[in-house]
This record gives sequence, C-alpha cells and structure tokens, in this order.
Amino acid sequence: MTSSARSATGLSPMGDRVVIRPSELESVTSGGIFLPDTAQERPQKGEVVAAGPGRVLSNGKRIDMEVKPGDIVIYSKYGGTEIQVETEELLVMGANDILAILS
Repeated sequence: MTSSARSATGLSPMGDRVVIRPSELESVTSGGIFLPDTAQERPQKGEVVAAGPGRVLSNGKRIDMEVKPGDIVIYSKYGGTEIQVETEELLVMGANDILAILS
C-alpha cells in the first residue's frame, strides 16, 4: 500500500476511489438569512483525505491517481457514498466523480 492510500481515519480506498471530507455547510446566506438544515444544499467541495492506488486497465497497467491527500476538489453533487467514521461524516467516491482540483 502506498502512503497516498493511508489516512488518519484508517481508511484505505481501493482502486480509483477517494475519501473526501466535505466542506462545512453554509448556515447563513451572504444577506444574513439563516438557513435551516433542510434548506441547505449538499456541499460540492471538500478535501481529499485518502486516495487509492489507481485504476488497473485490462492489460494490467495501472493508471495513477490525479488527486492526492490534501487536495481541495469539486465533485458531482450527488456523487459518492456517505460514511460515518468516528464522529466525522466522509464521502467515498470514484475518481470520475471529481470534476476539478482547486489550486
């Protein structure tokens, strides 16, 4: 296992999967209006916590991951599977659900 596949949460994603810590939800609009939990949209930005080793092609060649732990990414709105690790909610998703890396 590579160091990029290890994380502080103890999760090691398989293949081209990544573990993402979603950004905090905004509870107040820029105009100062309070948003209840039911009105808040799911965040589409987060930090990569762990990344798998990459996808293996049918010829056996491995394609390395383009993201690494610490990267801030934008991902598909409904991509990934929510998981609970200790007191933290994380997302596990395939690399193809990541739309962009923020620099």
